Amino acid sequence: MGSETQSTLSVAMGASMALYVAFMFGLSVWAQRRVKTREDFLVAGRRLPLFLAGSTLLATWFGAGTLLTATDEVAAAGLQRAALDPFGAGFCLVLAGLFYARPLWRMKLLTLSDFFARKYGPAAERLSAILMVPSYFGWIAAQYVALAGVLNMFFGLPLEWGILAVALTGIGYTMLGGMWSVTLTDAVQMSLVVVGVVVLAVTVLLGLGQGDVGAGVGVLITETPSEMLRPIPTGDLRALVGWLGIFAVGALGNIPGQDLMQRVFAAKSEQVAARACVVAGVIYLTFGVLPMLLALAGNLLLPAGAQASVLPLLAKLTLNPWMAVLFVLAVASAVLSTIDSAILSPATVLSQNLLGRLHRSGRASMLIDRTAVLVVGGLSLAFAYAGESAYALLESAYEVTLVSLFVPLTLGLLLRRPHQGAAIAAMASGMGAWLVHQVAGWESFLAPLGAGLGLALPTGLCCAALALVVQLGVGRLVLRGCPPPDGQPMVV
Repeated sequence: MGSETQSTLSVAMGASMALYVAFMFGLSVWAQRRVKTREDFLVAGRRLPLFLAGSTLLATWFGAGTLLTATDEVAAAGLQRAALDPFGAGFCLVLAGLFYARPLWRMKLLTLSDFFARKYGPAAERLSAILMVPSYFGWIAAQYVALAGVLNMFFGLPLEWGILAVALTGIGYTMLGGMWSVTLTDAVQMSLVVVGVVVLAVTVLLGLGQGDVGAGVGVLITETPSEMLRPIPTGDLRALVGWLGIFAVGALGNIPGQDLMQRVFAAKSEQVAARACVVAGVIYLTFGVLPMLLALAGNLLLPAGAQASVLPLLAKLTLNPWMAVLFVLAVASAVLSTIDSAILSPATVLSQNLLGRLHRSGRASMLIDRTAVLVVGGLSLAFAYAGESAYALLESAYEVTLVSLFVPLTLGLLLRRPHQGAAIAAMASGMGAWLVHQVAGWESFLAPLGAGLGLALPTGLCCAALALVVQLGVGRLVLRGCPPPDGQPMVV
């Protein structure tokens, strides 16, 4: 490619990105006109139809984890590395739609910590919020880093400046219109993602198949080692247990997540909330496999030892320059649609459940909400600069809520009058056990003991099981004589 053509392409790509960002901000400014109350800002006035509720759920899930981080893991070790995302994360949406969405929507909540307040009392509310808010910082940071890497590859923008640019963009339009901004921009962004990924997939398969997509699929299957095409390990119990542990983190860890439940609360009816989760989950499990297959194709097309993310490298190698512009916009859309959702969710909990006493009404109240958005985005930026593997950040984000909040949430829905003390004990024990393992550097549950017995039990799942035993045990054996909040008789 001549230098003049390359220069023209760089200008076109830069202009396209600038227009895209401007359009997102313009859409957010327009969405701001819909925001009259806190309920509008936080849950879109509980008016989202199925299309918008499903789109924003799908866009929230389909971010750097699926498009960049998980694909690199699959390229390195095969489809078994998709256990966390998309397999576990997609199944999470289906579970939420089948069992959690309807009863939670009927409670007319703003945050998931409001559920803990109503079921267990103010102490449990505050503890759940303290546990939930920081769990998002690593996830948001992973999105910052992933998109900054793409900007570095295509624009030569230094990683540090790219991270800052991504953060400011996501924070900016989230502050403008809250949930309405997030929902409307998500719908546009998800459309770009679908087009970009499909274009890349068709181009790659045409290349593998010498102009025939079907032949390309055949080449991919025959030339990829069979063990890398196997999504679940077989014949090795230890590997299977490890896979199930990672899958459980993805499938259960985000059920007590504000980003998921905020979309449930924003749906216009309980039926829409449930259907949106199931539909988004099925689409995610189906469409999310496509980037994984592209990752395996990358092993056949890319030079050995390539350091950058697989999908952007494939786009650079196989797409014509103008289609590469489309792909960059698709990646930006996927990541930004996750960033805005991930920022708004903990910011809502911070504002509603930890800073609630500062609230007044009208503009002053929404100023606190917007300030919380800025705080969460800024702290996540600090995480991004601190540096850590994006995959590790994603897995840790899911594990925190799994070990501390999944059990109290589920039992809170199942038990008629669950006890506050038992729930707090469950949160503390699950989180405490998990922190011990993180500090000790144990990669499996009670690793020194397990090594002696030849076991490698998954840490997240076992810490959640400990929380379950503690909540049921404390409620039944220790606190039987203590009245729960509001003077209600305790039933466990």
